[in-house]
Amino acid sequence: MSESLLLVGGLLALVGGAELLVRGGTRLAARLGVSPMVIGVTVVSLGTSAPELAIGIDAAAQGTGSLALGNIVGTNTLNVLLILGIAALIRPLTLRSHAIRLDLPAMVVAAATLLLLCADGVVTRFDGALLVLLGIVYTVIIVRAAHREGLAARAEFAREFGAPRARAAGEPTRTVRDAVQLVAGIGIVVLGADWLVSGAVELAAGFGVPVSVIGLTIVAIGTSSPELVTAIVATIRRERDIAVGNLLGSSVFNILFIFGITSLIPADGIGVDRGILTIDLPVMVGATIACIPVFLTGRRMQRVEGAVFVVAYLAYLTSLLLFRT
Repeated sequence: MSESLLLVGGLLALVGGAELLVRGGTRLAARLGVSPMVIGVTVVSLGTSAPELAIGIDAAAQGTGSLALGNIVGTNTLNVLLILGIAALIRPLTLRSHAIRLDLPAMVVAAATLLLLCADGVVTRFDGALLVLLGIVYTVIIVRAAHREGLAARAEFAREFGAPRARAAGEPTRTVRDAVQLVAGIGIVVLGADWLVSGAVELAAGFGVPVSVIGLTIVAIGTSSPELVTAIVATIRRERDIAVGNLLGSSVFNILFIFGITSLIPADGIGVDRGILTIDLPVMVGATIACIPVFLTGRRMQRVEGAVFVVAYLAYLTSLLLFRT
């Protein structure tokens, strides 16, 4: 199988496997009586980040940690600039106080922390453990805040993720089916990550492109496709709150949990490419900080602001393709 087929096959497997994982996990949790809001902020957010986690672990195990870092930085930049921007272009986004009070500060802190940890050129196991610890703290805060949400928010989460229902005939069979779907999703994601990492490394070597650039572009765009589709569909259906909240939450999880866990694998740490340190990480942090005035002015993201975000991402992507490949 050529490197291009490995890359495409890996991306398709990651997207399909993540969908199975999220569907199986949310339905199984709902049948077991877990609060729909807790499902939303844990199973769904972690599930949509499963491709990035699988890629990170596989890349670190193969000694190409720069691919994992590039994927995280590229994915978060795309999430903030392109996906949020497109969603606002379709219809202006009204932001919930939850996103402004918790998700936005957490996203800024996570991005700034990653930049600081990368400043010395290597992310060590200690750095990874610190990120994971911050991720646990963030999750606890989010779950506690979710329990304090009002009835309207609970109903919205229930519509999106499914609510616990009374046990009916055939329920055990459905539970087994959901569990199988969850396990199958995990297996497909792991297999897809292996294909994608192998294909990306071979493609980078064949064209003489740094593997980190492959992570910033092809891999990041591919692994962000579920979030892009979800945000667009949710915006069209006027159910944008959860989509935006999960998008911001996923950006936090990507740095704290996904890259944190990835950094625990190599004994000598993950080296940081100079290009990522001097260009891509500052762009990611800048995009994150740019959300502050946009989110706080009227708690809305207008179409013109969405257009600016999209143009900024396209300019960044163009510079990557012109000067780094």
